[in-house]
Amino acid sequence: MIKFSVALICSVTALIAVKPFSAHAQTAPAELRLTRFSGPAITPSPACLAVAPTGEVFVGVDMIGSLGKDPGKGRILKLVDRDNDGKMDQHTEFATVDNPRGIIVMGNQVFVLHTTFSKETGKATGMALVVFEDKDGDGKADGSPKPLIEHLSNTKYIQERGTDHATNGIRMGIDGWIYIAVGDFGFHDATDRSGKKLTMLGGGILRVRPDGTEMEVFTHGTRNVYDVAIDPYMNVFTRENTNDGGGWNVRFSHHIQSGEYGYPVLFQHFTDEILPALADLGGGSGTGALFMSEPNWPAKYNNVPMMADWGRSMLYIHRVMPDGATFRQKEENFIALSQITDLDVDGSGRLYLSAWDGAGYSGSDTIGFVVRAVPNDWTYKPFPDLGKVTTDELVGLLTSASAVARLNASQELLQRADQQGISAALKIASDGQQPLYARVAGLYTYAQAAGKAGITALVELTKDSVMREHALRALADRKGILGDVPEQPFLEGLNASSARVRAAAIVGLGRMGRMETATALLQTKVPASFAAPAKDKEGPHATPNAAIVLPHLAVRALVELHAADAAVSAVNGPNAPLALWALRYMHDEKVVTGLIAAYQASKNEKLKKQILTTLARLYKKEDAYDASWWWGTRPDSHGPYYRAVLWAGSPLIEKFLKKEAQKAGPAHMDLFRDLDARHRMEIAAFAPLKKAEPVASKEPKVDLEKIKSKKGQVGKSSIEDVLLAVKQIKGDPAKGKVLFTNQGCVACHSLSKGEKMKGPFMGQIGSIMNRERIAESILKPNASISQGFATITITAKGNKTYMGFVTEETAAKVVMRDITGEVYTVKTADILSRKEMKTSMMPTGLANALSYEEFASLVNFLSQQKK
Repeated sequence: MIKFSVALICSVTALIAVKPFSAHAQTAPAELRLTRFSGPAITPSPACLAVAPTGEVFVGVDMIGSLGKDPGKGRILKLVDRDNDGKMDQHTEFATVDNPRGIIVMGNQVFVLHTTFSKETGKATGMALVVFEDKDGDGKADGSPKPLIEHLSNTKYIQERGTDHATNGIRMGIDGWIYIAVGDFGFHDATDRSGKKLTMLGGGILRVRPDGTEMEVFTHGTRNVYDVAIDPYMNVFTRENTNDGGGWNVRFSHHIQSGEYGYPVLFQHFTDEILPALADLGGGSGTGALFMSEPNWPAKYNNVPMMADWGRSMLYIHRVMPDGATFRQKEENFIALSQITDLDVDGSGRLYLSAWDGAGYSGSDTIGFVVRAVPNDWTYKPFPDLGKVTTDELVGLLTSASAVARLNASQELLQRADQQGISAALKIASDGQQPLYARVAGLYTYAQAAGKAGITALVELTKDSVMREHALRALADRKGILGDVPEQPFLEGLNASSARVRAAAIVGLGRMGRMETATALLQTKVPASFAAPAKDKEGPHATPNAAIVLPHLAVRALVELHAADAAVSAVNGPNAPLALWALRYMHDEKVVTGLIAAYQASKNEKLKKQILTTLARLYKKEDAYDASWWWGTRPDSHGPYYRAVLWAGSPLIEKFLKKEAQKAGPAHMDLFRDLDARHRMEIAAFAPLKKAEPVASKEPKVDLEKIKSKKGQVGKSSIEDVLLAVKQIKGDPAKGKVLFTNQGCVACHSLSKGEKMKGPFMGQIGSIMNRERIAESILKPNASISQGFATITITAKGNKTYMGFVTEETAAKVVMRDITGEVYTVKTADILSRKEMKTSMMPTGLANALSYEEFASLVNFLSQQKK
């Protein structure tokens, strides 16, 4: 059995060892020039970076990496290129922080997201968003940072695993909010500067004001999202992972405020309830992100989301095309860079990219670099020091074609609180001769500065068809003033011809919290594409579905309002589909009694079945998240809940369903059994009929010691010689396929998603790794262990011990597979201890018996697996 120890990567933190930087480690389109800006002597293990508009580069050095746990190995460096030749000339250590994961530079403030550690114990205490200041301009932070949000992750699992599924990149939008990419560790009791606390089970996007107040969830339901790209019109894009049991795939998503994206409990079998991703792009690992919108870049590479993929060592461009309230997309290769981690652009159009370059899962002090990329015809034009320019000059920059210029000018105007500048921003927003990006920048600058006093002007802008969407969003953007915002522009927006205007109106009404608007929201039409997947089939979680956006947002708004009475009243009317959809999430006893009454009053059999389905969904609810657990890298994704618990309404639902099943008789019992299985109610009366146990397929048994003891060419040669041979010998993939079986690889690896998932999935390994890296992973299994496939030792009640890798994990059980292919199921309640080992389950030497030609054939076969 050959067990791969290189990741089918889940996140930037599965870190794979590869060759150090070489002349072939980077490629770019012919229209661009790439320059090595800094090397590992200054910037080893660069996890993130940000660039000031004037060109100073701030790099987050992280020699703890994703799985390390020892503090004192991180810092933020400030790099300067004084002669503008693309190479760093001067550097200072700006600040010391561990696990820097995101940076924003704004004036003399530097915002940093990082892991915090206890000075007394040396253990991680969580993650925090902080802000440093450098008022004297010496390139070093002025003392300690000011915390903006604390406890921004799951402390227990950061201590146990490191930051591999923790909170990651940060970026500011033209609306002035800081958007934060939250991995699926989620967070518990995150606390902002005002003392507000939030808890989130799973991943998504959080946002907060630059002063650390008004923290709120923007979207929910992603896996290991690492960063966000934000366009000039506040469209937010991510390239994040999922785990569908067949490898770690990458999804490209458009995030719409309040949206639910479904990972892990909805995105397979309850896809009717989610906003789907725009594409499933196969194996990989999304990292840094940027929306490029700079006038001195070639048109073909401008006004696009640029998304880094660490697993594929590639910076991608996603061509996004409007589709109703959302988009469609097309992915293109752009810049190849060894394990790229992040990117950012300055006000002169210089793009900087950081490369992990094989620094390993715990970081390295000798590997990693930063490059600069500029168009061939680029010439340096200095960006002004905004602290020294006039208000008129700042206002002029609000109309610049540069997104960097507009954002930084907007923030400087807000810092000055100059009434002349505020009035000028409104004038730009109202000027139909200005380009839309300038009007939007003016709108948000004015809205932030004016606050409550600006409501009247923003309402007036909702009458401008070009600005209507953006004015509605700005009106509903700050919850502190919503009590003074009139609802009429939003109610009128529900009937607009533009889907984007209708989306903004729906989201705004949900944020305003006025119950009287529920009836209007309930009139949102539900399309035919609102359909649950067939039994035991995976639904379209990454297929564009513009028609579902508006009803999805309406449901989220109704849930935010907790419009239980309005929704129940609509069940027997024309708006029943949306009402029942919203009621799935309202665990309220009056909802249960209302649904039962609606069922009894109805003579429509289709509707009655939908009510039964809604009651089945409400039978259990998600347990309160206390951060004492996490679902792991291969979670139970059956849904609709992960840790389901009964609640006060459960007994009444059970009694009613049993009564209806009894009335329906044995011939209709399958309906209730299906409801029970789909929603995991576990009502004994609906238990499936016992069937004869299927004959278990025989798993291949492999004598690993016998395989290891044979010494062919591979076993008698150095690793370097074997790798050189593989470069020169192509190998026969047909022979490789036979060897994949004969060597026992099939015992721990699947090649097709139709097969039972075991260890790391090999069906797409060729799309993630080249031949050399595949070969190296076979020869050196302990060099880096595939995330989710580390050897686990569990001790359980009854003096039992299990060793293997986890193939499935639910709130109630852990399923493990050992080195011989045996499968064990351990009840969670029986587990006494669980420990992750530091060595691969695959012994070294399993390819020893092969000749060079055979080994090359196996590698060639695997390199062709690109499903």
